[in-house]
Amino acid sequence: MNADQRIVVGVDGSDFSTKALRLAGRMARSLDAPLEVVTCLGTSDLFLASHLPEESSPTTTQLEETAKRFVDESLERAFGGDVPAALTRTVQFGPPAKVLVEASRDAQLLVVGRRGRGGFLAQIMGSVSGACAAHAHCPVLVVGDDEEKRQAAE
Repeated sequence: MNADQRIVVGVDGSDFSTKALRLAGRMARSLDAPLEVVTCLGTSDLFLASHLPEESSPTTTQLEETAKRFVDESLERAFGGDVPAALTRTVQFGPPAKVLVEASRDAQLLVVGRRGRGGFLAQIMGSVSGACAAHAHCPVLVVGDDEEKRQAAE
């Protein structure tokens, strides 16, 4: 295994990113590739700040710890106790699309959820996944809803 074989997956704690993480994990196992879980935060990440006690002003360390907790929760939802062996976790500061596109530079695949926590619910694809699909340096897999949920809704 080498670094340019890695599969990168963007995780923000949303259901879509958990599904993307689960699929990226299956692909990494099948391809015997390392899996890098990337979580991005901006300095004004209000979603993460909203999960801190009201009386505190979030510090960079608090935001990073909250992001790591979201990743851990996503890993638990995606894999239970069977986390892929060659998995690394990265928390980076900056706009998620820009960070993920840069992370794709030396990856064999970038996996993202169709939508994240922000944006408009009626959108077919979120801005981050759209930017990744348009600008990544490797193939991009955009993961949507489970087929079972779609069929149950029909």
